[in-house]
Amino acid sequence: MKIKIKDLMEVESNLVNRVANSRLKTINLEEFYPKEEIVGIDLKVFLFKELILKEKEYREALKEIDWDNYRNKFVHVFCSTDAIIPMWAYMLISTYLQPVTDKLYYGTQDVALSKYYHSIIRELDLSTFEGLPIVIKGCSKHPVPPSAFMDLTAQLRPVARTIMFGEPCSTVPIYKKSQQRSK
Repeated sequence: MKIKIKDLMEVESNLVNRVANSRLKTINLEEFYPKEEIVGIDLKVFLFKELILKEKEYREALKEIDWDNYRNKFVHVFCSTDAIIPMWAYMLISTYLQPVTDKLYYGTQDVALSKYYHSIIRELDLSTFEGLPIVIKGCSKHPVPPSAFMDLTAQLRPVARTIMFGEPCSTVPIYKKSQQRSK
C-alpha cells in the first residue's frame, strides 16, 4: 500500500500536541546560568611556601593586579591548598573586586554556582506556578548544581500541583499534592 503525501498532510493536521496544549509549565534552570565568564582566584598563589599568607606581601601583590581583567565577570575566590587563610584576606581581596563585578563569591566554582542559584531561586515569583503541574528540565549544556534542583523543588512544593523532573515527553514524578476529599 502506497501512502500519498496528501494523506500524510491530513494525518499531520489532525495530530494534537497535548503537551503544548496542557497547563504544564517547564522550568529550565540552565536559563539562569551566568552569562558572564566564570573566573576563579586561587589564594594559593599569594602564599609563602603554599602555607602562610604574609600580610605585607599580600597587600603589595593585590596592588599590582590589573583588576579590570575581572570587570563584569562571575568571580569566585578560594584556596586550593590546606592553608589557614585569615578572614581579613578574603575581605581585602573583595575590596578590589567589588568595584569591577557584582557577582563575587567565596568558594570553588561548584560552591559559588550553588550560592548564585540559591539567590536566584529565592527571588523567583512562584505565584505563576500556583496549582500547576511543573517539569524541571534536566538536561543542560552547563553544569547546573544539584543544590539548584533541591532549592527549586523546595520552593515549588507549597504552590505546585505536581513536580516532575526531565522533559515534558518523559518525566520522573517527584511530588504530587494530595487531593483533599470533601465529605
